[in-house]
Amino acid sequence: MSKKNFFLKYLKNISNFINNLLEKNLNKLNSKNISFLFKNNKIILTFVALFVIFISYLLLPTFYNQSDISKRLKGELLGKFDLNFKFSQKIKYNFFPRPHFITTGSKIFINENEISKISKLKIYISFDNLFSFKNIEVRDLTLEKANFNLNTKNYNFFLELLNKNFKKANLIIKDSNIFFRKLESDVLFISKIYKMKYSYDAKETKNIFYSENEIFNIPFSIKSFFGKDKNKYFSLINLDLFKLKIENELNIENEKKIGVSHFSSNKLKRTAEYRIEKNSFEFHIFDKKDQPKLNYKGKFNFKPFYAYLEGNLDKINLNYLFGSNALIAQLLKTEIFNNKNIDLKLNINADNVLNNSNFRNIYLNSKIQAGLIDVDNTKFKWKDIANFELLESLIFVRDGELVLDGKINIILNDYNKIYKFLLTPKNYRNQIKQIDFNFTYNFDQNVAELKDIKIDNKINQNVNKILNNVILKKDDLQNRIYFKNLLNQAIKSYAG
Repeated sequence: MSKKNFFLKYLKNISNFINNLLEKNLNKLNSKNISFLFKNNKIILTFVALFVIFISYLLLPTFYNQSDISKRLKGELLGKFDLNFKFSQKIKYNFFPRPHFITTGSKIFINENEISKISKLKIYISFDNLFSFKNIEVRDLTLEKANFNLNTKNYNFFLELLNKNFKKANLIIKDSNIFFRKLESDVLFISKIYKMKYSYDAKETKNIFYSENEIFNIPFSIKSFFGKDKNKYFSLINLDLFKLKIENELNIENEKKIGVSHFSSNKLKRTAEYRIEKNSFEFHIFDKKDQPKLNYKGKFNFKPFYAYLEGNLDKINLNYLFGSNALIAQLLKTEIFNNKNIDLKLNINADNVLNNSNFRNIYLNSKIQAGLIDVDNTKFKWKDIANFELLESLIFVRDGELVLDGKINIILNDYNKIYKFLLTPKNYRNQIKQIDFNFTYNFDQNVAELKDIKIDNKINQNVNKILNNVILKKDDLQNRIYFKNLLNQAIKSYAG
């Protein structure tokens, strides 16, 4: 059906409605109600006439030429948001709930490079000046189910948008994805956009950006804006899952961008200073007030991609690393690091383990290379009695649970002190210099499976049976009693 025929049919339907209304009322005319009917029909006819005029006015964009309206809308979007759109499908018009154009399969280009594909694009226009497409003004823009591709050349795309003019128009993005790529085809990680909005705050006279996202299966929200001089960028990030808030201030005046972040989670507070350059991101995390020795330094290099983090602290809290709800554990469970393009190293030195001062001189050595995650050469001491080292290790996810598989080498500095600690009877105190065994530890279940246990390079089957399945308790005291009993059983079996 042509637009002209549609409009004529629409006016005909309105005319039939009015005629039917008049016919029903005229049949009821008599001397008593003629005056009442005259007054009410006058009101009804006036209302209907105004309604018809209003609806007809709203329908005017239906008759615009496709090429003309496409050109006009592209120009408006480029002028308001500095976004270069390409419409691959026919542009349709709807006036409910308010006038807007809608199209599918659109794209956004920056310097002739495609940055986004959009499943559905809605362009809301002003009620004013619908008589001429030359005077149409875009008021709001909504992108639905869009995919954005960012890399080292356009990584600041969403930040640059915050500089545009949103005084008369909002930009909304729904149910979309951001693909961060190393190269054109290599995806480093993906962030989901549930709802993102750019708007203007008239009271504070500045643009506001608010977004609800998810990355590595971790939901978060972010609110950000520029300072008055446009040289500083402020943001507030909330990660409700970890009860973590991050307040950030970034100076973007120079090519080398310098910033500071303040982390707060319950009573824990940290400060991070960082610097962003063309192909790298460096940071320094510290806590001068409560933990002066705490010190982390790291760097992410984007071309070629590699990253490292080195830290020194008094006490290491292993629950922050591998607890069931710990951030790193959650990231590992997403298997996002199982990517051959990732080269990441994490090294931490600590004097003690939190809540267990018997473990000393901890050196956590971990790396992610070629899609494999290991903690080889991680070392620690138990008092001054024994030295531990992890070898041939691999961290992976099995049935949704985090698992560490590897080998432990234990060098005993003084086996007599071990026997005294365990209260082992003297007739079972044989000399032991070294213990080796393979193990599998489930972080979620707190269960360890030990196998191939060697004592001074010899396997004892009875010891293997006793220590095969170790189940840890939540209570440290229970664990100490449990271990003493278990190890004494193994020692007695080994001594014969």
